[in-house]
Amino acid sequence: MNILPLPAFTDNYIWLIEENGKATAIDPGDASVVNNYLLEKNLRLENILITHHHYDHTGGVEQLKKSYECNVYGPYDSPFNGVEIKLKENDEISIHGFSFKIIEVPGHTLDHIAYHSEEQNVLFCGDTLFSGGCGRIFEGTPNQMYESLSKLSILDKSTKIYCTHEYTQSNLDFAVKVEPGNDDLVEYKSKIDKKRMNDEISLPTNLELEKNINPFLRSHVAEIKKNIKDFAKLDDPSELETFTAVRSLKDSS
Repeated sequence: MNILPLPAFTDNYIWLIEENGKATAIDPGDASVVNNYLLEKNLRLENILITHHHYDHTGGVEQLKKSYECNVYGPYDSPFNGVEIKLKENDEISIHGFSFKIIEVPGHTLDHIAYHSEEQNVLFCGDTLFSGGCGRIFEGTPNQMYESLSKLSILDKSTKIYCTHEYTQSNLDFAVKVEPGNDDLVEYKSKIDKKRMNDEISLPTNLELEKNINPFLRSHVAEIKKNIKDFAKLDDPSELETFTAVRSLKDSS
């Protein structure tokens, strides 16, 4: 599966699956970015996959639909009215001959879904799981986001994670504050700092790496619990309480 990043806006990525002259766009917030690439490479857009309703993920759908008459997949209960093929938990779709299973991951928004291909070890997770971070909780609850991330954390460790923002460097700046003793994290931060200095993309990431460095997947870690204890105002926070405190601390940092 050939997956390409198309930078959009300030820090978005529109992911494009390219197979045999055909293409699928994931979260196309800007139609012109997608259309310019399709014209340059002489590709036909067959599908659009939407993870959630925010405009920077859906803003280009109407224009692309008019131009290419493509299929538009998205969340079943989305407030975005451009979804034609509505998807819910455990639904399966075929994209360019590859099977994708739908995982409902509310938290960032209530309608958020992710697309997982087990055969390709690929996850398109929108704004739920970032490298070194997770999405802000705008519509859901900390418990919903925690449960959503827990769903993703049990996928195969080699799963490649395609999220939709270049937030990695700022996420890692925060992560080392709550877990400075994590050597894997410190090493990875140094690697990403060098990449970003050279204006290189930091994505995709993979689940094994994220479980080793991402504080939002590490609420069980004693060092993190200790470092957020004062902020959480709890002597022995649970994993959910730890996650909630880390998310609140990140929001206020």
